[in-house]
Amino acid sequence: MKLFDVYPLFNIEITRGLGCRVWDAEGTPYLDLYGGHAVISVGHSHPRYLKAINEQASKLLFYSNSVVNSLQQKLADRLGKASGYDDYSLFLVNSGAEANENAIKLASFHTGRSRIIAFDKAFHGRTSAAVEATDNPKIQAPVNQNGHVTFLPLNDIEAVRGEIAKGDVAAVIVEPIQGVGGIRMATDDFMHQLREITEQTGTVLICDEIQCGYGRSGKFFAHQWSGIRPDIITMAKGIANGYPFSGVLISPKFQPVYGMLGTTFGGNHLGCAAACAVLDIITDENLVDNAREIGGYLISRLKEIPGIKEVRGRGLMIGIEFDKSAKELRQRLIFDEHIFTGAAGTNIIRLLPPLCLSRAEADEFLDKFTRQLEKGL
Repeated sequence: MKLFDVYPLFNIEITRGLGCRVWDAEGTPYLDLYGGHAVISVGHSHPRYLKAINEQASKLLFYSNSVVNSLQQKLADRLGKASGYDDYSLFLVNSGAEANENAIKLASFHTGRSRIIAFDKAFHGRTSAAVEATDNPKIQAPVNQNGHVTFLPLNDIEAVRGEIAKGDVAAVIVEPIQGVGGIRMATDDFMHQLREITEQTGTVLICDEIQCGYGRSGKFFAHQWSGIRPDIITMAKGIANGYPFSGVLISPKFQPVYGMLGTTFGGNHLGCAAACAVLDIITDENLVDNAREIGGYLISRLKEIPGIKEVRGRGLMIGIEFDKSAKELRQRLIFDEHIFTGAAGTNIIRLLPPLCLSRAEADEFLDKFTRQLEKGL
């Protein structure tokens, strides 16, 4: 059997990692400024994280959600305290797509409406408004799966107001900072007005914090920069530092009913142990503050470099946009400088490093990036 070939792969096999560095099969070290799509939050192979999952793995990996798992409540308590949402409820699942599926289901149950508003270039798994960059002309953005999702321009509050006025919108789902969409940011004013409109009309506001959350922006959740409180928050990516895990934070306005939601593997013992360790490390090592400090430093330094069209982002979620394709630049960073970065479209380099990135590692990237940029795109 062969693998279904839908991802372009660099001919590099990574065999181990530590902190913000990984090593290939030949022993070559690389600086990791991508963290597997923002998945590595506290760094590769953090000893405290490894200790927690090894101890849990030696006892029990998984058992049915039909019995008590005290690790779920332990995680809920720690997450509520760390995020500032201890009055919300937590539902645990396995992936970002599943978190958003359940958020949309809750919104529909709550409102009795069916249509969802999302925003151009957003990616929520289910809505699939954006696809990863590809040079293949046969690949187009997929059609909305069921016709119930309406895509509007980001930051266009009048367009939102007009659609909600039709009376059939269950929820608005928004990434405070778009990931796949190119690190485009919802403005604070837009978020404030979006919250006002959704509250006035009984429409559910869902903040998709799957990539931009969990400390990456320099606050625990990126929407907290705007000072709003959404009805539902979805989380995944860095929640368990590479173990498949996700969750939904749910406002007290929603009343749980048996059978309303379900999951087979969500909230399993090993995932809970991993997620608890991540929260402990983020808190004890002040990684949210580090993301804000080092991210701010990187953004300010990048804005001084000639040849860049625009630098966008907050904290350690940064998009570097060029007037033309950055594909060759990204490849030279990998193969000549041994630095992993990501992409969003063909013209944008995306930085999503572990939240423990140091000033010295940031300077290392800046020196090598500048050297390669001087050679041209």
